[in-house]
Amino acid sequence: MNKVWKKLSISLQDYQAMVGKEVGVSGWHLIDQSRINSFADVTEDHQFIHVDPERAKKETAFGTTIAHGFLTLSLMSAMFFELMPNIEGSDMAINYGLDKLRFISPVRSGKRVRGRFVLAEANLRKPTELRLRTTVTVEIEGEDKPALVADWLALTYLA
Repeated sequence: MNKVWKKLSISLQDYQAMVGKEVGVSGWHLIDQSRINSFADVTEDHQFIHVDPERAKKETAFGTTIAHGFLTLSLMSAMFFELMPNIEGSDMAINYGLDKLRFISPVRSGKRVRGRFVLAEANLRKPTELRLRTTVTVEIEGEDKPALVADWLALTYLA
């Protein structure tokens, strides 16, 4: 599922004006068994709760397999790029880490998730380095509790 998104570019000042506001909500992303299996192969985490639907149905309260928490977390990148605008003059951005991450609810195979993004901070650390803090809630379609909540840090480098 490769999508090419035409990105909106805005000024640094306009970007910083979004602090404290919900920037947007991504589209839905399906977490099916194929995606879970692929992630298990990449991470070498083949615990039965992720890759064995029959056993998970019999032996867990989930009724089916569940996505790895880190799979759900990793989808935040795709969700971010769907809706967060580029900053005019930015060269690149890198992950800086997470200050807070909680896995609230398991994501059952076959469910869809989406990200809700609030820009919490956009502070210049140096004239060409902007540190971003984005509060992300990954929602599960049809469920009251989110899959996860995170304070995600990134550094954006300006030309």
